[in-house]
Amino acid sequence: MSKPYYVAYDFCISPIIPGREILIAQLAFAGFESFTETPKGLTAYVHHNDHKMSILDGVNLLDNDSFSIKYKIDNIKFENWNEKWESNFKPIFIDGICQVRAPFHNSLKIEYDIIIQPKMSFGTGHHATTRMMIKHILKTDFNNKLVLDMGCGTGVLAILAEKRGANKVTAIDIDSSCYENSLENISLNSCKNISVFKGDACKIVNKKFDIILANINRNILLADIPTYFTCLNSNGLLFLSGFYKNDIPQIEQLCLKYELELKEGFFENQWAALKFKKDYGN
Repeated sequence: MSKPYYVAYDFCISPIIPGREILIAQLAFAGFESFTETPKGLTAYVHHNDHKMSILDGVNLLDNDSFSIKYKIDNIKFENWNEKWESNFKPIFIDGICQVRAPFHNSLKIEYDIIIQPKMSFGTGHHATTRMMIKHILKTDFNNKLVLDMGCGTGVLAILAEKRGANKVTAIDIDSSCYENSLENISLNSCKNISVFKGDACKIVNKKFDIILANINRNILLADIPTYFTCLNSNGLLFLSGFYKNDIPQIEQLCLKYELELKEGFFENQWAALKFKKDYGN
């Protein structure tokens, strides 16, 4: 039996900003598991069992005349994957009070020190959508709240929610590697109030939350917003990200239909992270 390996796509992008972050989002939706930034663009990884020659067919940024994108493909042995990823993984700092780092980085005296083992999962804090969701959490009262982290990735948002005082956090992701990585990161951060489940929005039917965090992508959000509304307690908060600024009208229109009022937004490059409140007008 052959040893497992990853297929690596090395992209050269011009202009690199905002091209890199747009490409990351589209590649994640196409099935790539993780990414490292490079001086000229990024390298995207997918397990060879999940790789197919048509994997880039839905990545429309490659056909956008506003960007020049070239790539080459290589195979990386499984045992070398973590070493390659770790060499590109840098800690990030948000609002001067939150650090997201790997176990091999030094700990600093900072209010919220989050440890993320860099593996296959999406959500290390390096993408704009994750950073903006963290900013929302840092500005919000989580004391004694019931929280859902939908599409949890590494579990970074769930971990910060507990550190901010959440009473109970439910973290859900459809991807097996995300589920496993979330469990590992929860243990690394000594969290006690987070439960992780593998699945989709069907897992939250008949459950109630005070705060829902969903950093996924536009199509899944549009499909799941009615479920989020049903599961959100009165005056509850819904934080959404994973989409572009020009998607906001479509997102907001659907939220208004379900009496979810837009309260605040963060924006970085072409990305958006929005805060909604249940019970429109209250």
